[in-house]
Amino acid sequence: MMIENLASRNNLLSGFCDTETCDQGPRILIQLLVEGFEPNMTCASKGDLNEGKAIHGQVIKSGINPDSHLWNSLVNVYAKCGSANYACKVFGEIPERDVVSWTALITGFVAEGYGSGAVNLFCEMRREGVEANEFTYATALKACSMCLDLEFGKQVHAEAIKVGDFSDLFVGSALVDLYAKCGEMVLAERVFLCMPKQNAVSWNALLNGFAQMGDAEKVLNLFCRMTGSEINFSKFTLSTVLKGCANSGNLRAGQIVHSLAIRIGCELDEFISCCLVDMYSKCGLAGDALKVFVRIEDPDVVSWSAIITCLDQKGQSREAAEVFKRMRHSGVIPNQFTLASLVSAATDLGDLYYGESIHACVCKYGFEYDNTVCNALVTMYMKIGSVQDGCRVFEATTNRDLISWNALLSGFHDNETCDTGLRIFNQMLAEGFNPNMYTFISILRSCSSLSDVDLGKQVHAQIVKNSLDGNDFVGTALVDMYAKNRFLEDAETIFNRLIKRDLFAWTVIVAGYAQDGQGEKAVKCFIQMQREGVKPNEFTLASSLSGCSRIATLDSGRQLHSMAIKAGQSGDMFVASALVDMYAKCGCVEDAEVVFDGLVSRDTVSWNTIICGYSQHGQGGKALKAFEAMLDEGTVPDEVTFIGVLSACSHMGLIEEGKKHFNSLSKIYGITPTIEHYACMVDILGRAGKFHEVESFIEEMKLTSNVLIWETVLGACKMHGNIEFGERAAMKLFELEPEIDSNYILLSNMFAAKGMWDDVTNVRALMSTRGVKKEPGCSWVEVNGQVHVFLSHDGSHPKIREIHLKLQDLHQKLMSVGYTPNTDHVLHNVSDREKQELLFYHSERLALAFALLSTSTRKTIRIFKNLRICGDCHDFMKSISEITNQELVVRDINCFHHFKNGSCSCQNFW
Repeated sequence: MMIENLASRNNLLSGFCDTETCDQGPRILIQLLVEGFEPNMTCASKGDLNEGKAIHGQVIKSGINPDSHLWNSLVNVYAKCGSANYACKVFGEIPERDVVSWTALITGFVAEGYGSGAVNLFCEMRREGVEANEFTYATALKACSMCLDLEFGKQVHAEAIKVGDFSDLFVGSALVDLYAKCGEMVLAERVFLCMPKQNAVSWNALLNGFAQMGDAEKVLNLFCRMTGSEINFSKFTLSTVLKGCANSGNLRAGQIVHSLAIRIGCELDEFISCCLVDMYSKCGLAGDALKVFVRIEDPDVVSWSAIITCLDQKGQSREAAEVFKRMRHSGVIPNQFTLASLVSAATDLGDLYYGESIHACVCKYGFEYDNTVCNALVTMYMKIGSVQDGCRVFEATTNRDLISWNALLSGFHDNETCDTGLRIFNQMLAEGFNPNMYTFISILRSCSSLSDVDLGKQVHAQIVKNSLDGNDFVGTALVDMYAKNRFLEDAETIFNRLIKRDLFAWTVIVAGYAQDGQGEKAVKCFIQMQREGVKPNEFTLASSLSGCSRIATLDSGRQLHSMAIKAGQSGDMFVASALVDMYAKCGCVEDAEVVFDGLVSRDTVSWNTIICGYSQHGQGGKALKAFEAMLDEGTVPDEVTFIGVLSACSHMGLIEEGKKHFNSLSKIYGITPTIEHYACMVDILGRAGKFHEVESFIEEMKLTSNVLIWETVLGACKMHGNIEFGERAAMKLFELEPEIDSNYILLSNMFAAKGMWDDVTNVRALMSTRGVKKEPGCSWVEVNGQVHVFLSHDGSHPKIREIHLKLQDLHQKLMSVGYTPNTDHVLHNVSDREKQELLFYHSERLALAFALLSTSTRKTIRIFKNLRICGDCHDFMKSISEITNQELVVRDINCFHHFKNGSCSCQNFW
C-alpha cells in the first residue's frame, strides 16, 4: 500500500482512533516512520501505555527530531495512559512548550486525581507567560473542584472572563461544578444562568450540588426545568435527583423518578437500583427497597450494604441478618459499613451470641481496627450488658474519637456502675476530648442513678459552658436528673425553657411531680401535654394515674382510665397496676378489684397493689386470699407483698398467722426483713394488747433506735390506754425526732383521755418550748370534678353558711335517734358545751355537709383527711350512714373507713 503524502497518511491514521480500531494505528505509524514521515500519536484513546512506549521508542530509534506537534502528542499519550511521571519527563524535554503541551500535562494530572498538582502546573504555566485557552481553563477549574480550592477557582474564573473564555460551554460547566462542589450554590446557579447554552454536564453539576446541600425542593424544580428543555437526561441525572429525594424524604417525587427510570430503560441499571434502594429506605419503605434490591442481577457490596443498613434502620434486624446470610452465600465480601450495620442489628436484637459471631466476621475480614465498626461493637456490648467485652473492644481501639468515648459511657448508667461512668468522663476530659450532647446525656443519667444532685449541677455548668443548654435533648436529660433528685423547681424551670417538649420530656416531669407527692401538678401537666398535641404512652399514663392516687382525684383518674382504654393501653402491666392503685387509694376498692380481675397476666407489682389495697380498706380476709391466689399462680412475692399481708393480719387480729408469715420471709423466700416488716409485727402484737411481747420483740431484734417502731408502739398504747409504755415510747420519739408534732399530740391525747390535764399542759408546753406546732386538721372532698378543701372551724368556704345549717340539721336528726357527742375526744379542759362546739366543726364534718348539699344522687361520698379521724367523728359518720342510707368512705392517715348502715369496715379498731 503506497501512501503519497503526510496529509493523506494522517487522514488514514485518524480513522483508527476509536476504541475498536485504534490497535491498527501503531502499524500505520511504524510504516510512516520507515518511510520518513513524522506522525501524530494514536494510542491515547486506547490507553495502552506499553504500545505508547513502543511508538515513543521507534521515534527515538528513527532519529526523528520531533516538532511541537509530536512533543505534544507524546505528552498526551502518557497523560491519557495514566503515567504522569513519563508525561512530565517528556514535557521537560520539550524545547518550547506551548499551551497545548501544558494543557495535555495538566489534563493528565487531573485524570490521575492529582488536583493540587494540576493547580500548581497551571500556576507554573502562567508564570512562564503562556496564555491559557478554553481547554486549559476548563481543566484547571476541574482541578480546583477536585481539591475544593475555591479561592484559586475564583481567580481562574476572573481570568477566563478577562480573556473572553467565560462563555465557552466547557469552562461554564467546569465553573458550575466547582461552585456546586464547594457548596457555593448561589454562585453556581448564577454562572449556570449566565451560560449562553447549557449542556447535560452543567445541568448535572448544578443538580448534584443542590442534592449534596440537601435542598431537595430545588433539585426537583431544576429537574422539571431540565425535562422541559432540549437536554436529554441520563441515568446520572436520575441518580442525582434520587439522592435529593432520599435526603428530603420526598417519597412521591422519588416514585416519579423511578417511573422515569423505567421509561428510559435504566431501572435495572445497578447504579440507579442502588439509588432507588437508598431513596426507598430513607423514605421509610423498607419493603419497596427490598423489591428493588432483589431485581439487581449481580449486586455489589455497596448494594448489599445499602439494603442491610436500610433494614437495620427500620428496626427489621432479623431481616437484615437474613440478607447478610444471602450476601455471604453470594461470595460478596462485606465492607466496614456492612459490618457496622450488622452490629447495630445485633444490638437491637439483644442477641449476644449473634453479636459475637459478627465480631468474629469483623476480625476475619480485617476491620477490627476500623473506628466505625469498633464504636458499633462497643455500643452493642454495652447495651446488651456485656460491659467487660465492650471495655476490651474500647481498649483495643487505636484511634479513639468522641463517639468511642460516648459508646463506652453508655454502659455505665445503672446504680452499680454509674460511679465508673464518672471516672470515664473525667478521663475523657483529661485526654482533651470536648463532650457533646450524647456525652452529657450519659453523664446526667449517671448523676440520676447516683442521686448526686451536686455533681449534676457541676455537669449543668459544663453544659452551659459548652453552649448546649439550649439543646432540647440535653435539656430533657437535665429535667430528668433534677426530677429524680426531687429538685422539682429546677426541673420545672428547665422544662419550661425547652423549645420542643417531646413525649419523654413530658413523661419525666409528670413522673417527677407524681413521685414527689405533687399529684395536682402531675395531673395539670398531663392535661397541658394533651393540649399541646402530645399523645401519652403507657409510662405517662401510669405516672399521671399515680398523681391521681396521691391527691385522690377520682374523676381525673376515671378520665385517664377511659383514655387508656381508648388508646388500647389499659392492658399494659404498668397502666393496669397504676389503675388498681388509683382506684384503691381513691376509696374505690371494688373498681380496683374489677380492673385487677380483668388482667390477662399479673406480675408481682399488680398482686402487691391489690393485696395492699385490700389491707388499707380493712378487707384483711380478701388480702390473705389474694396472697394465696398469688402463690397458686406461681408468682414470687417480694418485700412489699409481705407488708400488705402482715398489715392484713394486724387489722384482723391474726397474731399466730402474722408470726407465721413473718418467719416465712427469710426461711422460705430468702427475704431479709426490713424495718417496715418489723413495724408490722409490732403493730400486730400491739393492737392485740400484748405489750410484754412487743417489748421482748423490740429488744430481741435490736430495734430500740428506730423511729417507725416507736411510732407504732405509741399508736398501740393510745388505742389501749397504756399510759406507762406510751409515755416511754413518746420520750424515745422526742429524742429521735423532736420536730414531729404527731408524737406530742398522741401523748397529749392519751393524757387527755384519762383526764390528766396537768400532763397535757406539760406536753403542750414542751411543744411550745421546742417550737413544734400542731398540724391543723384538713379534709377534702371531690364534687363534680373539683376538689374542695376544709380546715377545722374554717369559715372561708363560699357556702359555709349553708354548710353550717346542714350540719345543724344533721345534728338534730342524730340527737332525735339517741346520738350523744363523745366529749372524751376533746383534748381541752373546758366545759362540756364548749367541747361539743369544738367537735361540731371538725373538718371531715364540714366536708360531709358540703358533699350532701352538692350531691343529688346516692353515690358514695369519699372524704380524705390528713390526720387520724377522732372517735366522735367516727361515731358521727356511722350514724349519718344509717339515717341517710348514704355510703361514706373516709380515708384518714391510718386507713380507709367504709361507713355503711351504721357500721364501719375497721370494726372500731384503727
